Amino acid sequence: MSLSTIQIGHLTVSKLILGSNPFSGYSHQSRERDLEMMHYYTTARIKQTMSQAESLGINALLGRADRYIARVLLEYWGEGGEIQWFAQTCSEYITLSRSIAEAIGGGAAACYLHGGQMDHFLAQGKLKDVPAAIAQIRDAGLPAGVAGHTPRVFEWAEENLDVDFYVCSYYNPMRRDENPEHAYGLEETFILEDRDAMVRTIGHLSKPVIHYKVLAAGREDPQQAFAFVAQHLRPQDGVCVGVYTKDKPDMLAEDLQLLEDSLRSHGEEKGVTA
Repeated sequence: MSLSTIQIGHLTVSKLILGSNPFSGYSHQSRERDLEMMHYYTTARIKQTMSQAESLGINALLGRADRYIARVLLEYWGEGGEIQWFAQTCSEYITLSRSIAEAIGGGAAACYLHGGQMDHFLAQGKLKDVPAAIAQIRDAGLPAGVAGHTPRVFEWAEENLDVDFYVCSYYNPMRRDENPEHAYGLEETFILEDRDAMVRTIGHLSKPVIHYKVLAAGREDPQQAFAFVAQHLRPQDGVCVGVYTKDKPDMLAEDLQLLEDSLRSHGEEKGVTA
């Protein structure tokens, strides 16, 4: 069974997508782990990881639309890399429009609104500017999407937006009611009930979904986590995982094998051949 692809807008995307939270020091474990990841992931190591991903057939990256990630990608593409950048807007920019403009100018293949921002807009009743943001992305010729950590984001989006894809977190580890940004050092909780609620919602969504935080930031057993993903990954959906290669250099290849094995097993259980 070779790595299959999905269609997001006009883009052909590998079913497994590389995440980049570890590149930016977002471990979702501890402040010490955050710093460890930031020290480890030099530009050279980030490029090496993206190259490894492409060698395995992974052709897309979810990455922040900040100037550091854009600069690394510019260098990587200049050296022959071809990975497609799904740019996530950054809550630290003064305006959502400016963050989208940075993504477009940096060479993004697609762009989506950060899950923390969407959670925050929902909590604060400030979703009125989201349709214009989606239009800005679409007007630049890029597939547009929204992310979120709560099913309510996607229930609202289904009724109010015309997007190309969704990015759905299995867990809601930190509420963003008052602040859309990730707060370093605060305790995060990964609750199975949140995961179950999200996959129920995914089953009713009209657009392709990128499933993320499927490993609960390293808290879940990978084999069990990918078996669960395989049960809920629709044919049009993909899954995003970040890796920390200091712990295990072959982590990405192992994750890919687990996903393929789980999808094959799930297909066989349903009488489907791969």
